[in-house]
Amino acid sequence: MSIDAGEDLGGMADDLAEAYEEISGEPFDDWSVRAMVLTMVPLLAALSILQMISGSVLDAYEDVLLTNPSLLVIVPVQIGTAGNLGSIMCSRLATQLHLGTFELRADNPDIRANSGAILGLGATVFTLVGIAAWAIGHVLGGTLSFAAVLTISLVSGMALSVFVVVFSLLSVYTSYRLGYNPDDTTIPVVTNVCDIMGVLILFAVVTVVI
Repeated sequence: MSIDAGEDLGGMADDLAEAYEEISGEPFDDWSVRAMVLTMVPLLAALSILQMISGSVLDAYEDVLLTNPSLLVIVPVQIGTAGNLGSIMCSRLATQLHLGTFELRADNPDIRANSGAILGLGATVFTLVGIAAWAIGHVLGGTLSFAAVLTISLVSGMALSVFVVVFSLLSVYTSYRLGYNPDDTTIPVVTNVCDIMGVLILFAVVTVVI
């Protein structure tokens, strides 16, 4: 699946204009307030519901978190970091899309470089998070060993990083194919989905390690 340079901005603008004009009967201006509201309000409403689900999942593990302060430290940092990594990935992919260099295939050197950078950042950050979480948890009276906390942070963090890479790629490509500007849609989608996936992945790893 590829997108030629000649159809990058022009093709996207045409697709957006046609979709909007068919629905509203009015000329499309993707920089107008109305166009942005029509695109983002339904999306943000759906994502708000998803965030509520994420909070409910987190609430189900309240006892585990209170018993292990190290995990309580890891949760917000992990989902926040995953959202940041997703934002970076989506931003870079959207830029490539506008430049006409985006090509969704495994041997694309740009995609491989971006993916490698995200995974490298994830490995570095989640290692540091594990060390800091163990130290803070130890001060607060936690009983989890250093190896357990580091394993939980690194394994769940890297699994989430892989998810970020794959989901960002699919989000950018799908957004383009559906006629939406990836600059508007992909970052909110990826960051919110990473919130709930971060919680699920983290506690899946916790269940195995502890």
